[in-house]
Amino acid sequence: MRFIATIIVSLLALNVSAHSFRAYTSGTTTLRSVLASAHEGDTILVMPGVHNGSDFLVTKRLTIIGKQGAAVDARSKGGSIFIVTADGVAFRSLTIRNVAMSYVDDNAAIKVMKRSGIDIDGCRIENGFFAIYLSNSANCRIANNTIIGTMRDESASGNGIHAWTCRNILVTGNTIVGHRDGIYFEFMRRGTVLNNHSERNARYGLHFMFSDSCSYHNNIFGANGAGVAVMYTKNIEMIGNTFRNNWGPTSYGLLLKDITDGHLDGNHFEHNSIAIHGEGASRILIENNTFIRNGYGFRILGGCEDNTVVHNTFDGNTFDVTTNTRESYNYFRNNYWSGYEGYDLNRDGIGDVPYHPVRLYSLLVEQLPSSVILMHTAFISMLDLAERIVPTVTPETLVDDKPLMKPLNKRP
Repeated sequence: MRFIATIIVSLLALNVSAHSFRAYTSGTTTLRSVLASAHEGDTILVMPGVHNGSDFLVTKRLTIIGKQGAAVDARSKGGSIFIVTADGVAFRSLTIRNVAMSYVDDNAAIKVMKRSGIDIDGCRIENGFFAIYLSNSANCRIANNTIIGTMRDESASGNGIHAWTCRNILVTGNTIVGHRDGIYFEFMRRGTVLNNHSERNARYGLHFMFSDSCSYHNNIFGANGAGVAVMYTKNIEMIGNTFRNNWGPTSYGLLLKDITDGHLDGNHFEHNSIAIHGEGASRILIENNTFIRNGYGFRILGGCEDNTVVHNTFDGNTFDVTTNTRESYNYFRNNYWSGYEGYDLNRDGIGDVPYHPVRLYSLLVEQLPSSVILMHTAFISMLDLAERIVPTVTPETLVDDKPLMKPLNKRP
C-alpha cells in the first residue's frame, strides 16, 4: 500500500485555504455564484437548506464542506451535479442527491475527469445514478461516504464508485448499497479497496477488469447479484474479506476469470451459491480461508493451473470442490474437510488417508444440472460411496494427501 502515502503527501502538500465563503440557497451568494467567484485554496461552506441544481463547475482547487442540514439536489434534472475540472479539490460532509439518469453522459453526483489529488470524505449520496465517477485520474481518496442507490435493474443503474483508467486510488470506509456495481474498476493500476461495505447491489459488490497490482482488504460483500468479479488481471491481493449471502442460480462469492499471480488469505465465504468460481486462474495462493455452508466451496474448472490451496476450512458445503476435467494441475494440502472420514492413528492432527474432495455426484450435476433433484437420495449416497472406494471418474490428481483433522480459522 505504498501509494497510500503518495496520496496523503499529495493532499498535505496543498496550501491551507486562504478564505472561507458561505453558500446559501438563495440571494447573491448561492452555491453556483460562490463557486464562480472563489479563488484557489478557498473553502466553501454549504449552508443548511436544499440547494437545487446541477452542473456545478469546480474549476479551482477548493474545499467544499456541507454544514448539517445542507443538501444539493438536482431533482433528477440536468447533467452531473458537481463536475470537477481542477486538481486538489476536496468534498467534506456534503449530502448530494437525485442525479438525472443518462445513458450517454454517465451522469454522477461527483464527476472527475483527468484530475489528481481529489479527496471525497464523509459525504452522503442518494439516488446518484453514478455516485462518484473518476476517469483518467490519479492519487485520489474516497473515504467514509454513504452511497445509497435506488436498486433499479442493471440496465437502469450506474455504479456507486466508478474508476476507469485511473492510478493510485484509495477507496476506504464506504458503504455502498443499491447500485449496479458497488465498486467498479477498469484499467486501474495500484488501487486499494479497504474496509468497505458493498451490499445489495444489482450486479456485483466489486467488479474489476484489466486492473493490475490492486489489493482488497477487510471488505464485506453481501447479498449482491454476485459478490466480486476479478477478470483479466494479474498481481491481485485479497485479504480478510467477507463474502456472504450472494445467492442465486448464476451467483457466486468470488469469480476468478483469466487472472494470474494472486493471493487470497483469510477470507470468509458463507452461504454463497458458489464461494469461488475459478476459470483460467493460475498461480494463485489460496490459504487460511473459510468456506462455510456454501452450495459449492471451490468450483475450479479446466484451465486453472499451478494454484496452491492450503490451510483452508471447508465445512458444511454441499460440494466442497468440483471441476469439469479429469486432470488437475493444482496443489491441495493441509485443508480441513468436514466430509473427511479418515483416521489419525499417530495423532499428529493430519489424516492418514488422502482425501478426494470431488464427489461423483458433483460431476454429474456439472454435466446434467437437472440431476440436482436427486440430491440426498439413497441412490446418490451409494454412487458416491462406490466412487470413493474405487475411484474411476473423479480426478485422481485433485487430492489432499494430508488433510487436517480439525478446522482452522473457522468463524462463528
